Amino acid sequence: MQSAVLVEPHQFELRDRPRPSPGPNDVLVAVREVGICGSDVHYYEHGRIGDIVVENPLVLGHESAGEVVDVGENVTALEPGDRVALEPGAPCRRCRHCKEGEYHLCEEVRFMATPPHDGAFTEYVSWPADYAYELPENVSTTEGALCEPLSVGIHACRRGDVETGDTVLVTGAGPIGLMILEAARAAGATDVILTDVVDEKLTFARERGADLTVNVAEDDLEAAVEAYTDGAGADVVVEASGAASSIESTLDVVCRGGTIVLVGLASEATVPFDVLDLIDNELDVLGSFRYKNTYPAAIDLLADAVVDVEGIVEFESSLEDIDDAFQRAMDPNVVKGMVTLES
Repeated sequence: MQSAVLVEPHQFELRDRPRPSPGPNDVLVAVREVGICGSDVHYYEHGRIGDIVVENPLVLGHESAGEVVDVGENVTALEPGDRVALEPGAPCRRCRHCKEGEYHLCEEVRFMATPPHDGAFTEYVSWPADYAYELPENVSTTEGALCEPLSVGIHACRRGDVETGDTVLVTGAGPIGLMILEAARAAGATDVILTDVVDEKLTFARERGADLTVNVAEDDLEAAVEAYTDGAGADVVVEASGAASSIESTLDVVCRGGTIVLVGLASEATVPFDVLDLIDNELDVLGSFRYKNTYPAAIDLLADAVVDVEGIVEFESSLEDIDDAFQRAMDPNVVKGMVTLES
């Protein structure tokens, strides 16, 4: 089978690798669609994310869906021909976090495209059947692959307890910010504000239903939110950009007694927070790491046409043209690219 292998920054090689066989509890999936995530691009550009370094050739890609072609002897819920979305984290199932249902916090998780674990830019993937979710007929494999970023949005909104009538501010109008917009709407938020520094992304966000967009490179975010909310501030602020200035600004735009959810990964581990503000305004500041138990909800939302994920895709590319696809994905004006494998 053909696999796109990152051999050094800015260089993939197409390599012929043995087709895997499914273990007794696994499914073998012919990959059809894989989204290009910001983390994939970061590995492609820099060969590392923080302390996680690509030391050996690595297959990237963790937003994937495809068709089951074989199943292990213990698998009964899926069969060849089923189309599935793959949740890319396979936890150990033995640690305290797994046993308490917090499997996304498992320290032994095998997560696609995180060194040393290969991802899905390859023709076939063998994966635990418990983390392969069958897609209804009216949900495409593109949508199935994008259950991954949608899951990030769902989990962030669950962490922030977004509910009917809330005003939600999302900093960063990239794929994750747009998926948080979708998830917040599905959770009942009546007003969603998005920020960014790229006008094209803000225009796109307005087209997708953002009630207010703010270019924080040009306009005063605090003043804009104060005017929009009649001085109250946002009930929930979800930081999805990772920019230190945006993280700091969350305290200026959240309402008294409100909630801040941190999703974006900052380039520096330490970002100053005014502790007196946190205490005086009784703010909840929460981290949001990946997701847990979100894929069934994501698929239901897609099947019922409550959310739109395909609309963020700006281009598709073949596996053979993956270098060109990543060069295009590096453009800050591009929201989302997909790699499509032939059936």
